Amino acid sequence: MTERIGDSTMGAVSAWQPILDGFDENVGGEKGIVRLDEEHPNGARITLEEGGVSAPWSVTCGVYGLMVHTAFFGSETDARKAVFVMKARLAAIMDAMGSDRIYDLVERFVADF
Repeated sequence: MTERIGDSTMGAVSAWQPILDGFDENVGGEKGIVRLDEEHPNGARITLEEGGVSAPWSVTCGVYGLMVHTAFFGSETDARKAVFVMKARLAAIMDAMGSDRIYDLVERFVADF
């Protein structure tokens, strides 16, 4: 998770936009309270939940039509740090769509988180 993202990190992260009312009663897929739910215009989503059934904090993310992944964390600090890095890594995956390296990027993402 300490991979250097490069100079495009802020641009990759700033493109994400909040999703309003994305979950009934603000309860996410892990049955926790949704604290962050954002979508990238190129086709990805990331959701941060507190108090789900599997862990104190969880991050579920994916690239539409390609992958979905959930990672679990013991603290809000760790989960929010992961969200920041995951956003940049998901943007890199979207940038690689159609290339030979897409599956390597997805495999590394899942292994890292």
